[in-house]
Amino acid sequence: MGRPDKGKAKKRGIRRLFTWKKLLGTFFVFCLLGMGALYVVYLMVPVPTANAEATMQSNIYKYSSGKILARTGKINREIVGLDKIPLEVQKAFVAAENKTFYKDNGVDIKGTTRAAWNTVTGKGKQGGSTITQQYVKNFYLSQDQTATRKLKEMVIAIKVDQKMSKSDILAGYMNTSYYGRSAYGIQAAARAYYGVDATQLTTAQGAYLASLLQAPNQYDWTSANATGRKLVEERWNYVLDNMVGEGWLSSTERAAMKFPVPQKPKPAPGMEGQTGYIVEAANQELMRQGVKEEDIKAGGWTITLNIDEKKQKDLVKAVDKQLESKLDRKGDKKQATVQAGATSVDPKTGAVVAMYGGVGATEHWMSNATRRDYQPASTFKPLVLASAVDNRAVTQDGRKIGLGTIYDGTSKRPVVGSPIDFAPENEDNESYGPVTVQKATNSSINSVYAQMIVDVTPAKAKKTALALGMKDGADFPESPAISLGTMGASTMDMAGVYATLDNHGKKVTPTLVKTATHKDRTVQGAKAIGEQVISREAADTATQAMTGVVKNGSGFRAAGDYEAAGKTGTSENNRSAWFVGYTPELVTAVGLFGEDAQGNQVTLTDTINEGRANGGRTPAQIWGDYTERALNGGSDASFDLETDGAAPDGTVPEPTATSEAPETEEPTEEPTTAPTGPSAPPTSTATTPPQPTGDPVTTPPEPTQEPTATVEPTTAPTTVQPPDAGDPVANTTVRPSR
Repeated sequence: MGRPDKGKAKKRGIRRLFTWKKLLGTFFVFCLLGMGALYVVYLMVPVPTANAEATMQSNIYKYSSGKILARTGKINREIVGLDKIPLEVQKAFVAAENKTFYKDNGVDIKGTTRAAWNTVTGKGKQGGSTITQQYVKNFYLSQDQTATRKLKEMVIAIKVDQKMSKSDILAGYMNTSYYGRSAYGIQAAARAYYGVDATQLTTAQGAYLASLLQAPNQYDWTSANATGRKLVEERWNYVLDNMVGEGWLSSTERAAMKFPVPQKPKPAPGMEGQTGYIVEAANQELMRQGVKEEDIKAGGWTITLNIDEKKQKDLVKAVDKQLESKLDRKGDKKQATVQAGATSVDPKTGAVVAMYGGVGATEHWMSNATRRDYQPASTFKPLVLASAVDNRAVTQDGRKIGLGTIYDGTSKRPVVGSPIDFAPENEDNESYGPVTVQKATNSSINSVYAQMIVDVTPAKAKKTALALGMKDGADFPESPAISLGTMGASTMDMAGVYATLDNHGKKVTPTLVKTATHKDRTVQGAKAIGEQVISREAADTATQAMTGVVKNGSGFRAAGDYEAAGKTGTSENNRSAWFVGYTPELVTAVGLFGEDAQGNQVTLTDTINEGRANGGRTPAQIWGDYTERALNGGSDASFDLETDGAAPDGTVPEPTATSEAPETEEPTEEPTTAPTGPSAPPTSTATTPPQPTGDPVTTPPEPTQEPTATVEPTTAPTTVQPPDAGDPVANTTVRPSR
């Protein structure tokens, strides 16, 4: 017998080794091992916390009308609930990305396998991920294209599908996806592409946004080439056809739809111009309301402001016309030192309707509307008068203080009745002789108000000022010098003080924020209207006095086709110049400040105009220009005042001799230096002229320079020059305010 065929024996050995039973067994073993490995992976891969970018949102700041003023934060996202997204739009996203979404368990094995095979065989990268997987990738993981990340994505998707509802997953997916145009989430995308909120999206628009997710930059209609436009339109049709196929859209509605061409891209509102000042002031106000700074920075807030878009633009136009157009900031170092600030308030509601913080928040970071490092000067004088009336104060010889009370308006006249010596100089060192309080207010006579605050007492005047809305009590030394506004104040502070006067003594606190919402939390704006802080008579008397300033005095440039009250102010060394005033409907404080490149206070002299930059000039012009615009050309509204009998046009009876007022030497127009202190001879607060006369009626002169001064109270007999030498005066009836 021959030997066996070695080749046949070898084949029989291989067959014995690879029998179908052994192969099937091996297959099942590998399956079990694979399943075991997957189970181990399932157990070992936890659901992580959200990545930082997934929860990051922008803060949205809106005008009072609801129009967006600004959006802050690194990521343009505003998370909205599914209830804010139309059902048809929700279905469009499901039709575009994952028709089996409502049925699957978070992963699509077939789709994933098909996508992997197409990628390996060179047929192009395929997604294959369910909506749940994409949500997991956006919310928990990174965008890395690795096998490890993909495996984690699948495992976490299964776990998330077990723990979360389909509605929550879909909402999370739509809020975390990137749509192009720097828009994250459906709300930002709706605004970026169609200029509407997500709740207002149509089905056609929703289908386009759903189509974008496949290739956001390539499919942006306004920047896409012909191929990109063709592809996105095909994708849009695919989405709608899927909706019809799933029964989510009728064939009739589908046939009537036209491709919704999106709007052109618009730059996201930034922090340039006045926006940065307003946003920062709003944030500061929210923090005063108890919202933590870190909570604001975390984003997700929708903050509706009281800012009126039209009035805000009106204020900027007024500053540009009356100030900025006249300055050469780049070529003239002196002119570059001029800073403007303003705040405008509705006295009935306390709403800050407009604010001007400076040339721009990206160029001059400190807001000139809210800074308190400059003196308000003579704009403080009406508070002294209000305090006198509210406290029923009397002169040194016992006469009740009101608009008709006679005071000695001699320049450098030493105050009587004060332990602190003070003898302020009037503007241009002019002596007026016996004048009424009304005339002293019109002409901003320092010597009169220095004596008046002594009569009412500085302590009571300070108490009144703080009650009206002045802020820093530590900045109020109880001395006669505060009658000239030597403390610090912001335009917002002064707008609030004058709004309280306009509101007949009922406290008005300027408020910038109307509401702020964050998820389930809503913060209401601060309480703006408070209790009665001074009597109506006191507030209305101050208003009456200031109508004379606009009609007959230093504020004549603020007059217009409206009834107005206001006061000018120019501080020590002309470092600040103010006009604060109001109509029955609107209160506005305007301030100019001298500040060099290092932030030091410098004089405004020879900057805007030759000589002193007076409160009655550019600040009053800005105020008048803005008020006319804001009131749409004018107003018929009038003040409803309850005073001690002064005429409604701001005039009072002319000075007459009284039995209570002892006669004194007739005052002279020449500069005088009177001794002060304990050794000074007694001086009456009232004088009686032989032939009292009113102010002459002539054409108002151009304002003249105000003398500079320094406050140095001393116990030795001396003449002390004031921090405010008064304001330029038009000693006439200038023009009617109607």
